[in-house]
Amino acid sequence: MSSDFTNGPAPGPPLIGALLRRPLQVVRENMLRRLHESGFDDLEAAHLVILQYPGPEGLRPSELAGRVGMSKQAVNYQLGQLERLGYLVREPDPDDQRSRRIGLTERGFAAIPVIRAAVVEVEGVWTRELGAEKFGTIRALLVELNERL
Repeated sequence: MSSDFTNGPAPGPPLIGALLRRPLQVVRENMLRRLHESGFDDLEAAHLVILQYPGPEGLRPSELAGRVGMSKQAVNYQLGQLERLGYLVREPDPDDQRSRRIGLTERGFAAIPVIRAAVVEVEGVWTRELGAEKFGTIRALLVELNERL
């Protein structure tokens, strides 16, 4: 069997996963750039998964892992990093002392408006590039799709 992949059939047009990937990369790159410019230069791309909308505030680590599609171990690793950097704390759950709840610190709460402003900035660029009607349609359809998922 040949290992030359250039002779195989063309993969066809990009599917939805590929079409969503690049816009998400652009959003994350802008978020990280704006965070660094605003003094949150200790945050890394991997931390954005933990801080993504609607945020980890009040969740148990296991709940956050389910929400973001990561293993509990990977989430706890990221939570440990963010805790050491001063963005959040893990405190005993008042309803179950065996569990912990995530709480954002003042620094963690301060990063959220920077993240949101970075996303709004990207939305503004895309609105200008595509036109308000087309971008509004894309956004409305994504909202509807997310509600159905």
